[in-house]
Amino acid sequence: MNLKDYIADVPDFPKKGILFRDITPLMLNGEAYRYAAKCFTDYAKEKKATLIIGPEARGFIFGCPVATNLGIGFAPVRKPGKLPRSTVSVDYDLEYGSNRLCLHADAIRQGDRVIIIDDLLATGGTIRASIDLVNKLGGQLVVGLAFLIELNDLHGRDKLEGYDILTSSTIEKGRSADVF
Repeated sequence: MNLKDYIADVPDFPKKGILFRDITPLMLNGEAYRYAAKCFTDYAKEKKATLIIGPEARGFIFGCPVATNLGIGFAPVRKPGKLPRSTVSVDYDLEYGSNRLCLHADAIRQGDRVIIIDDLLATGGTIRASIDLVNKLGGQLVVGLAFLIELNDLHGRDKLEGYDILTSSTIEKGRSADVF
């Protein structure tokens, strides 16, 4: 199954000049959504993940099914003021400004093997900040990063050097005969 067939390109959204990648057609198709979740689940199993982390909000859409499939925990990465208990935070730069992400201070246990899942890898800023949050809490290892879509022209991988990355493109190429 080619997951890209279930991604709609929406020109000039949310503003002129931006080509938005809409994942709702994939979510509306039970077979495609299940397949994406299975690919991410197999990847997390291969990496022996003990915790899934997903940035809001679309990281929740793909990360939670994976955590459920594996019977492991899911920790949400959120913007300030969205998590009700003690948090740690990381500031990061955007193309036009900066932002902050937060994670509950007790989300990571010593020795956790973390997979970070999101819908899209663009500039890599959100995922780099998510990695920094895990490291700040003493996570032993971010063992992998998984995305449905990668915008190669934005060079997000440059900020993620040294991390194993799964995308729909690597799924299509048969990344691992054992997994897919």
